[in-house]
Amino acid sequence: MTAAGPLLYARTSEGLLFKSASVIEKVDSVLSYSSHDQNLKLVGLEEFPVEGKITKIAALLGFIRLKLNRYAILANKVEEVGRLEDDILYKVVEHSIVPLVESGRVDSDESEYLKLLEFQLNTSTLFFSYTYDMTNSMQRNEKIENPSWRTADKRFFWNHFLTEELQTLASEDKRVDQFIQPVIYGYAKATITVFNYFPITLGLITRRSIYRAGTRYFRRGIDENGNVSNFNETEQILIVQPTACNAPFEVFSFLQTRGSVPVYWAEINNLKYKPDLRLGDNGSYESTKLHFKEQEELYGDNYLVNLVNQKGHELPVKQSYENAVDALNDPKLHYIYFDFHHECSKMRWHRVKLLIDELAKEGLTNTDVFHKIDKATGATSQVKNEQHSVVRTNCMDCLDRTNVVQSVLANWVLQEAFVQSDVILDGSSWETDKSLLKLFQNMWADNADAVSVAYSGTGALKTDFTRTGQRTKLGAWNDFVNSVSRYYQNNLTDGSRQDSYDLILGGFKPYKSSIQSPFHDNRPLYIQFIPTVLIAALTVLFATILFPKVHFTSSKNLTFFLSSLLTLVATGLLLSKNGLQFVNWPRLVTVGFLNTKSSDKTQTNDSTYSISSKYSKPHSNKKD
Repeated sequence: MTAAGPLLYARTSEGLLFKSASVIEKVDSVLSYSSHDQNLKLVGLEEFPVEGKITKIAALLGFIRLKLNRYAILANKVEEVGRLEDDILYKVVEHSIVPLVESGRVDSDESEYLKLLEFQLNTSTLFFSYTYDMTNSMQRNEKIENPSWRTADKRFFWNHFLTEELQTLASEDKRVDQFIQPVIYGYAKATITVFNYFPITLGLITRRSIYRAGTRYFRRGIDENGNVSNFNETEQILIVQPTACNAPFEVFSFLQTRGSVPVYWAEINNLKYKPDLRLGDNGSYESTKLHFKEQEELYGDNYLVNLVNQKGHELPVKQSYENAVDALNDPKLHYIYFDFHHECSKMRWHRVKLLIDELAKEGLTNTDVFHKIDKATGATSQVKNEQHSVVRTNCMDCLDRTNVVQSVLANWVLQEAFVQSDVILDGSSWETDKSLLKLFQNMWADNADAVSVAYSGTGALKTDFTRTGQRTKLGAWNDFVNSVSRYYQNNLTDGSRQDSYDLILGGFKPYKSSIQSPFHDNRPLYIQFIPTVLIAALTVLFATILFPKVHFTSSKNLTFFLSSLLTLVATGLLLSKNGLQFVNWPRLVTVGFLNTKSSDKTQTNDSTYSISSKYSKPHSNKKD
């Protein structure tokens, strides 16, 4: 990588200045962002102040222009999360948003955009390395001669939009490369331990795609470009270190992917626990074909593990997926259906290992991994094997069931890696080492939580199995708590969370939006007022029960009690019938399955929501 490492940052009367903090390498360029003409350029070293408030930062994440002002986004502090040989991996733990113009005007809209940006940065799990490209897998990195931001995998280059101005300048002057630090959103951890007297490093990296990124119910399925929601690439890394001095390292990398079912479908919130499942009326053949064309070019054969239920609410999604795969008739697509809830019912979670037998029948082996030998210096001595296939796992959310399956496959592959590297010679299972097993389980469970928080807003379900290998009643209770939290967030707060994704990834550019504020609530006043009435009625109801006037059956108390109860029932029925109007929808970018209808009968331009005619209720015989 060509990023110079930590930077020094200063504000002067001319604007913002950045330069490398290195005292070893010769620093001959300063990045200047003028607050006067808002011009980004390189200037001489003499332009950087020698005194005053000079701050050392870990990285410059990029710049963003909102409605009125431009801002620099800085990674102030990082913490080490592991090492891959000599390459240190970092997690961003503190950030700041710095206005280009210190006293710039901020109106109500600008303030809302800043809140969204701050929220997104506060909840993001961002990782990078100064010397290792974390957007690429080990196998892809092996084929890159001069790694830099130019060779980063754009799918996982999370701050790609934020660095567009820097990229433009770098195309004219390569010295700008040192200021561009690609980061990934996801999970990263690498731990050094000892197994069978061999020092080993066990690592796990998950990269979240920038395409069709967002929240659980506002980003489902596929788009016209073949991008699916919640697409993540997860890489398990094993480095077996030599016991002899200057002996070579054995390095293994195993990739898996997850992503939403690649057809047009949606689950539309309406305040009910089960959202309204709809399928897109337009056939998804071309989009699905695009998706798998890219997947095959990137990974080779795709083993498609589908975990959605084969009956009830999820059945139409399963059928649509199977219809799409059948229509493609692609020999590189190996479809495997595994009825997770049936096979693993009554907490028989060990039975998920039956899936390995099904995959083996289709041709998958646990030797299909990237395997190389590194010299003691870190340079590659020999590439012994490349990974030529990938297991692409999905359930409805690509979270909980998917996490369990991916960890089981990773376990299976890890066993073979230990055998190939002669760490295991007697055919025993690596799981007999309880400390290593605990490390593996916690790493995969933490990964599951990170992916789940990004998409659903809560930690993953079923992580008790991932952490301990067993399903527990306490784990089931925690799943219930998380499920309730998901319901609340997905219906009442996720609109803003989706907006934050669209803002930071460039899906919505405030300075290009119309004059009308996207944050204005255009729903009819009675719709806006109903939640307040509901809360007031609940308050009065509980007050009459807990703090009655004289006694509960007094006429005055009963009048308030019955009035609040009737109000509660009436508002509850109204909420149930018009649930779509009370969901917290995104305001910056359309979700695709929703129409906004403005009333012509009023002068207030009231708007209501309705489901798009392009999405209809599924039928058992519906073909993709």
